[in-house]
Parts: sequence; structure tokens; C-alpha cells
Amino acid sequence: MNPKWNGQFSCFDLVARTGDRIGQPVHTVVSLGDVGIGADDFVVMAGPCAVESERQLLSTAEAVAEAGARILRGGAYKPRSSPYSFQGLGVEGLKILRKAREQTGLAIITEVMSEEDVEVIAEYADIMQVGTRSMENYALLEVLGSCGRPVLLKRGMTSTLEEFLCAAQILAMAGNPQIILCERGIRTFETATRNTLDIAAVPVLKTVSHLPVIVDPSHAAGVRSIVPALARAAVAVGADGLLIEVHPCPEKALSDGNQSLNFTEFRDLMDDLQPYLAIPQEKREFRPRLVVGGAD
Repeated sequence: MNPKWNGQFSCFDLVARTGDRIGQPVHTVVSLGDVGIGADDFVVMAGPCAVESERQLLSTAEAVAEAGARILRGGAYKPRSSPYSFQGLGVEGLKILRKAREQTGLAIITEVMSEEDVEVIAEYADIMQVGTRSMENYALLEVLGSCGRPVLLKRGMTSTLEEFLCAAQILAMAGNPQIILCERGIRTFETATRNTLDIAAVPVLKTVSHLPVIVDPSHAAGVRSIVPALARAAVAVGADGLLIEVHPCPEKALSDGNQSLNFTEFRDLMDDLQPYLAIPQEKREFRPRLVVGGAD
């Protein structure tokens, strides 16, 4: 282990994997019914970038559930770079997500953008997602500390891992230890892809933190053809799960169609993951403890 990591990350005592946690579980497992994120099972969350209609979401929910996904993703409130882009259906979208859960049994993850929306979204969602633009929205993190729901925290697109764990620490200090870290790619000088997947972030985070770590290959790639390859890489380096965008007809999607898989592509991706998932977990990860305030 890099000795620098002790001083760099051990100060985040609620989320770091330090010697002070002796007697506590090595891994934090975020449980949703029979789904345990961070446990032995590899958990895939899949669905459209945005909830566009009841028909679109219900057909997607059925398709991803049949392919093996355990959690349905879908945005009811969408942070967009352009004011002319689709902004989401709001509460109507949340109601459609709830109907999809009732019909398929899939748990629901959806994004929360503002502290004012936390209470209403928590009524519908099983997991609250904090997007890349909101990672350092500390007012939002404070409110999510008492929302009573697990939080998936996405890495900021220009954030270091230290800043990422700092945000997780703030959320934990606010009273919510049920945190899932999500590597979704960072902004670099490369323009061939939407972002650059920091694949090394997964083993680093799994070494220095006890929190589960998943990967979003859709936003990292921005190009659907390479999403499966990035998904396989995530499994190989020890990620606990994936967050993938799936749409009935990506070419007609109101948001992020270029990086969304259709139903056949998603089934193929899930099938292609099986040989990688067969690799014993202990061979895919390395998790020594940090030394609080010291070096190796």
C-alpha cells in the first residue's frame, strides 16, 4: 500500500478503513431487502437516464429485471447543461418509478438535486443519488444525513479522491453511514469520450474505505459501444456493482441516448460479465487497513 494514503485518507475516520474499526465489519453493506450492496453479490442498477413516460419506464424495468438487474435507475429531476434540454417529469416521474417497483420488485434509485426536494423524493426512492454536480453541495449532504435512505454519492467530475471521501465524510457526520461511492469518470483533456474512467480509483477506494464502490460506465464513456468493455473492467478491479443507462430506443431518448444501451445490448453485457464475476472476489481486491495519523 502507498504510505502516502495513510495521511491523505485516514483523517476521514467515519468512511476510511482504519485500524480503529477493529471489531466492526470490514465492509459496509448497504441493504435493501434481499439486495446487499457491498456484500458477496455483484449488484447492477440499470434504467433510463430520465423517466419520459410510463410505457417507457415500465418496459425498461421489465427488461432489466429479466436480464438480472436488481435496482432500477431513472431520473425524475434532471440537472442539464442546457436550459433547452428535457428537465424531467418531477413528482409524476416519481409516481411512475413507484409503479415500476410495484410491478417488478426492483428497488428504485433516483437523483436528488436540492435539499428542498429530499423529503418528497425519499417518499418514493429506495436510494437517493447525489449527482456529480452536487458532490460538494454540502447543504444537500447535510439534509441527506437524516433522510432515512441510503445515498449513492457520485464523484465530482473534477474532484480528487480525497475530495470525494471528504464529501462522504460530511454525509456520514450528518448522520447517514449508508453510503455507496460511485466512480463515474472525470473530466480530462481527452475528447474522444465524454469523461475518462478512473479505473484505478476503484482499488484505491476499496483499499482506503470500507464503503461499497460501484462504477457508472455510461457517463464515463458517453459512447454506448464501449460501455460493455468498461463494465468488464469494473468487475475485474473489484467494483461492487454497476450503474448503467438502458432505454427502449436510445436513438429517441430525451437525454443521454448516445450512451444508453438498448435491451438486447444490456442482456449481452450481463451475459459477458459472467466469466469476470466467476473470478474469486479475494483475487480481485486488496484491502489493508490505514493507520490513523501515521504511516505504514
